[in-house]
Amino acid sequence: MNAESAHKHQVAAGPAGVPDVAADAPADLAPEDAHNHFRHSYTRDRTQLVRRLARIEGQVRGIARMIEREEYCVDILQQTAALRAAVDALSILILEDHVQGCIRTAAERGEADRYVDEVIDVVRRALGRPVRASGKNPG
Repeated sequence: MNAESAHKHQVAAGPAGVPDVAADAPADLAPEDAHNHFRHSYTRDRTQLVRRLARIEGQVRGIARMIEREEYCVDILQQTAALRAAVDALSILILEDHVQGCIRTAAERGEADRYVDEVIDVVRRALGRPVRASGKNPG
């Protein structure tokens, strides 16, 4: 299962972080169809995520200006390190929401294995490690 298809199975977090599978379902859906209508778990943090992305965009523009002005290499490298840290922090927030919402709900529905495998593969790629060929953890 790829990331795009997995997102079709995700849910919103309701009160106290409890996933609400039908939170965004259209009113005319039958109950069994409402159960399959999911919303991304990060929806509750969307404003914060968009704000962080705007700051990241600003950092990228700042680095571009530094290069255009031919500023000192080490100063640019420090800014790229800050940019990487900001992107990593954003990724952690989304990962936390995914695990606490989407994977928890998938586990309740008996679909956890493919979601867990998917998130492990994404983390492995992010860390520069090869994706497992068998799709299963060796140990």
